[in-house]
Amino acid sequence: MKARRYFLEIPILVLMGVFFFSCNQVKETIPPQDDIIWFKQPAENWNEALPLGNGRLGAMVFGNPSVERIQLNDDSLWPANLGWVEPSGTKEDLDQLRQLLFENKHTEADALFVEKFSRKSVLRSHQTLGDLHIELGHENITEYRRELNLSRAMVSVSYKAHGELVTQKVFVSHPHQAIFVELTSEAEHGLNGKVRLSRPEDEGFPTAEINVTDEGHLAMEGMVTQRAGRFDSSPAPILEGVRFATQLKIDHEGGEVLAGKDFLELKNVEKAVFILVSNSSFYQEDFKDKNHRDMEVLSGKDLDKLLEGHISDYQLLYNRVKLDLGGVELDSIPTDERLARVKEDSIDLGLEALLFQFGRYLLIASSRQNTNPANLQGLWNEHIAAPWNADYHLNINLQMNYWPANLTNLDELNMPLFDYIDKLVENGKVTAEQNFGCRGSFFPHATDLWAPTWLRAPTAYWGCSVGAGGWMMQHYWRHFEFTGDTTFLRKRAFPAIMEVAAFYSDWLIEDPRDGLLISAPSTSPENRFVDETGASVATCLGSAMDQQVIAEVFDNYILACSVLDINNSLLDTILVQRQKLRPGFVMGEDGRILEWDREYQEPEPGHRHMSHLYGFHPGTSVWKDRDAETFEAVRKTLDYRLANGGAGTGWSRAWLINCSARLLDGEMAHEHIQLLLQKSIMDNLFDSHPPFQIDGNFGYTSGVAEMLLQSHEGGKLRVLPALPAQWEEGSVEGLRARGDLTVDLYWKKDALKVVLHPGISQNITLVFNNLEIPYELEAGGKTVINL
Repeated sequence: MKARRYFLEIPILVLMGVFFFSCNQVKETIPPQDDIIWFKQPAENWNEALPLGNGRLGAMVFGNPSVERIQLNDDSLWPANLGWVEPSGTKEDLDQLRQLLFENKHTEADALFVEKFSRKSVLRSHQTLGDLHIELGHENITEYRRELNLSRAMVSVSYKAHGELVTQKVFVSHPHQAIFVELTSEAEHGLNGKVRLSRPEDEGFPTAEINVTDEGHLAMEGMVTQRAGRFDSSPAPILEGVRFATQLKIDHEGGEVLAGKDFLELKNVEKAVFILVSNSSFYQEDFKDKNHRDMEVLSGKDLDKLLEGHISDYQLLYNRVKLDLGGVELDSIPTDERLARVKEDSIDLGLEALLFQFGRYLLIASSRQNTNPANLQGLWNEHIAAPWNADYHLNINLQMNYWPANLTNLDELNMPLFDYIDKLVENGKVTAEQNFGCRGSFFPHATDLWAPTWLRAPTAYWGCSVGAGGWMMQHYWRHFEFTGDTTFLRKRAFPAIMEVAAFYSDWLIEDPRDGLLISAPSTSPENRFVDETGASVATCLGSAMDQQVIAEVFDNYILACSVLDINNSLLDTILVQRQKLRPGFVMGEDGRILEWDREYQEPEPGHRHMSHLYGFHPGTSVWKDRDAETFEAVRKTLDYRLANGGAGTGWSRAWLINCSARLLDGEMAHEHIQLLLQKSIMDNLFDSHPPFQIDGNFGYTSGVAEMLLQSHEGGKLRVLPALPAQWEEGSVEGLRARGDLTVDLYWKKDALKVVLHPGISQNITLVFNNLEIPYELEAGGKTVINL
C-alpha cells in the first residue's frame, strides 16, 4: 500500500475516465525482424571486432579466415588490492583548506587538496583475459559476411575459401556461463589448423601458462599483475592479483583433433564445436575445480539446444523493447557503409534505431545478476594497462552506463551496480571519518574493482570532487521511482541514501559571505575557472553541481522518510539544512547558469562536462512548467557551450542528446544524434571518446528514450516530447515510466496511439503537444488511447 499511496499523492492529478480522440487511429506496426550489424570484411583491428558477453565473460570476434582472433575478457581480472589506504588528510587540514578559500587563495587550496586528500596518479587496471587463435589459413576468400545479431546475441561469419563454404558461429551464454564457437567446412579436407590460447606479457614478463591437459583440453592459467603500477604518482609494481583458469574443449565431427604441447590441431574436421569455460579467484576459491564442473555439465550437450537456451534467456530481456523509426530500410547495406553515408550527411533512421538497441544489447552483455557492473569499456578490453584503467569513473561515466536501465525496461540490470555501490558505502565510511571528520559515507570520482574510496588525481580539477556519492544515490531513487518497490526502498536504497545524506549534512559549512550552507572545498568535474589573480583554478565555495547534488540527496532522503514513515534526528537536521542550502541554479549577468560560486572567466568555455546542469539532467528539479526562467537559462548555457566547441567527446555528445530531449527540442536532439554518428561512432558502433569508451553508447540509448517518453514532471506522462521532423512515423513498444508503467507508442503524421500497462494503480496526466488529459490507471490493466 505504501508504494500505491506514494504514486497517488503526486500533485496535479485529477480523477477522470479514459478519452478517445480522432478516427485516425494508428495500428501496431513493428515488424518481427532481427536487428543486425554486418560487414563484408573481417575486422582489421580491435575497434572493428564484434562484442559478445554474458555479464562476466566477454569476447571480441574478428572473423579472420586466415588466423581468427577472438579476444577474451573476464570482468574480474584486476591486480591485487594491496591495502592502499586513505591519504594523510584530516579534519584539521580540511579546516585549513577552507580558510584558504575564505581568503580567495584558490591556487594554494588546490595544492593542499591534492597534497593532503588525494592519492594522485594511480595505475591499477582491468585487464584482458587473453586471446583464442584459430589458424585455419584460408585463402581465396569470396562471399564474405560477418554479422552480430543483436536479437540473438550471436556472431556469425560465413565465406567461401577456394569456392567451399565455411561458417562460424560464436555466442557467450549466460545460463551456461561459457563461450561457444562452431566451425563448419564443406571442403573435401575439412578444417585444418592449430588452435592456441595466449595472453599479453606484462612489461616483458609472461602472465599465463598454456598447456594441454590429460583430457585433451587446452588450458591457460595465470595471475593478474601490474608491473608498471603506480600509486601516489610513484612506481608501485603489483606482483599479485586475481588468479584465473581457462579451459577449451573441442568436440568434432569427421577428422581428428590432435594435442600438442600447448595447442590443439584440427585435421580434416568437418565440424568443430569449441567450449570455453573460465573462472577466477575473485568469484570462487576453487576456480580451477569450477572449470571442471562447468565442462562436465556442458559435455555431450547438443549445441543447438545450448544455443536455444542462450537465446531464450537473452530475449527475456532484449525483446521487451522494440523501436521502429520508419524511413527506408537499408539493411541490405553493410553497417560501415551506412555509417560512411551518414558521415556524408545522409540520414539513416534505421541506423539510429539500431544504435539504440545496440546500447541495450551492450548493457545486457556487460551487466547481469552477480557480476561486476559495466566499467568504462563495459566488459571488453584488450589491454594490460587500459585507458583510464577501464575502471569506474563516478563523475558521469558509470552513471551514464546505467541511464538506459530503467528507461528501456532493463530494471534488473541495475543490480550489479547496486551490489557495487553497497561496497562503496561501507568503505566510504572510513574515508569520511578519517579524512574529513564526517559521519556517513564518502565516494571518490574514480575507483576500481576493490571499491576504494580515497580520492585519486594529481590535480584538483581532475579528481578532487565530492559529488560522486550523491550522484550514485540518484540511481537508487530512480529505481524506486520506476518500480514502485517499497521493499527495495526500505532494505536497499534507504540505508545507502541515509549514509550519503549524513555525510553531506556534516560536510556543509556556512558561507561567511551570505550565511547560506555550501559544499567546500568544491569543484566542477574536470573544469577550472580563472580567479582574481589570473590563475586557472578548481576549488571554490559551493560549485553549482555540488549544491544541486546535495539538494537532490536531501530531497530524496526527506521523501524516502515520508514513504517509509521514518522519523529520526538526521531527518530533523536535514529539514533545517535544506532551507538554508544555497541554490544550485544561479544565473549570471548573461542569463547562463553559473558553474561556480561566483561569475568567473572560463579558460575552457566549451568544456565537455556540463556538470552545472546536473539538476536539469540527469536530475529532475527543472522543467518548463515549474521554472520557465531556469529552463531557458539551461538552453542559453548549452548554446554557449556548443558555440565554444563543446560536446567534443562521444559521451558528452550523448549527454547533449538527453539534455536536448529535456528541453523538448527534437530538432536539437536529432542534430546531436547526427553529430554523434558522424564524429564518435566507430564502424562496429562502439562509441569513441576517443579511444573507445562505452558510456556514449548507453547515453545515446537513454537520449532516444527521453525523446520518446518522459515521466519526471510530478505525475505527468509526456509522450513524444522531443520528436524530430525526421521521425514522422514510427513506433516503440515497452518503454518504462515512473510508477511501474510500461508504455507503447505508435505514431504517424497526424495520429498517435498510446497503450499503457500499469503495474501499480495510479493517476497520471498524459501530455502530448498542448494536450493535458488526466487518467486513472488500474494495476494490471491496459489503457488504449487514440489521439
